[in-house]
Amino acid sequence: MARIKRGGQGVRRAAKASNRAAGARRARAKTSGFIDGAMSILPFTEEQWSRIWLAAIIGGAVALAWVIANLAGVPAMAHAQVALLASDAGFEVRHVRVTGTSRMDERQVYARALAQRDQPMPQVDVEALRAELLELPWVADARVSVQLPETLAIDIIERTPHAVLEKPDRLMLIDASGVELEPIARDKAGERLRISGPGAAKQVPALETLLDAVPALRPQVEAAEWVGNRRWNLTFKTGQVLALPEGADESASALVKFARIDGQNRLIGGKVATFDMRAPPRIYMRVPGRGDRIEFEGANP
Repeated sequence: MARIKRGGQGVRRAAKASNRAAGARRARAKTSGFIDGAMSILPFTEEQWSRIWLAAIIGGAVALAWVIANLAGVPAMAHAQVALLASDAGFEVRHVRVTGTSRMDERQVYARALAQRDQPMPQVDVEALRAELLELPWVADARVSVQLPETLAIDIIERTPHAVLEKPDRLMLIDASGVELEPIARDKAGERLRISGPGAAKQVPALETLLDAVPALRPQVEAAEWVGNRRWNLTFKTGQVLALPEGADESASALVKFARIDGQNRLIGGKVATFDMRAPPRIYMRVPGRGDRIEFEGANP
């Protein structure tokens, strides 16, 4: 007698396989829909997306090749091969973007950055380029980065002009730390503080501290002369001169005292041409047309 074999188990397996396939299709549909939705939100065209994915794939391949080569102990050879691969793939400097410059001549930055032009991205030494940019007078700091596939980005932080340094042959614009920025014409100097005297540029930070002690008097100071590499003579906008003593503490104390006396007696703008405070606590004053000096002590003349 012939036996009939039941196929119930095979039917259940087929049903399960069918359900798994349907689930996979639904999952792919959801994933695809999510990706399509995300891509539609972002401001990129299909062509731009293609370039982004291509760059990501090539960048990943370059990174993987570098890691494998380093693990194999041949970093120099790996660097050359990776650079060649990156260059062949279009990963080389073709554009330079500079930001942050407002006062300095941008051409000084481009002259150094363009030396990297057509270099494979892995061979661009951003730290060396940054160090070179920091040698420029106007550059207080610089950030250098590579932006794949072909852009070298440079962000400059400029120094702030603060005063004018009077040199024997020219005027130089300087910042608050005394760094010389560039020559400046006398008619362009405006009302900036004028600083003079041998070695005066190195004393600018100390001068700033000194003037900060008398905020009410500071706007009236027109010039400062560093005398004998020891002390300051201050010239007010009235043309009157104040000779301060040597030493940071001594000169600060004298200047504060002068500001207090001026507030009580309106010395600035008066007949006195020179105030000499080099021998505290005395103050000697010279009046044009008089041969003798007027002398007084303390806070009141």
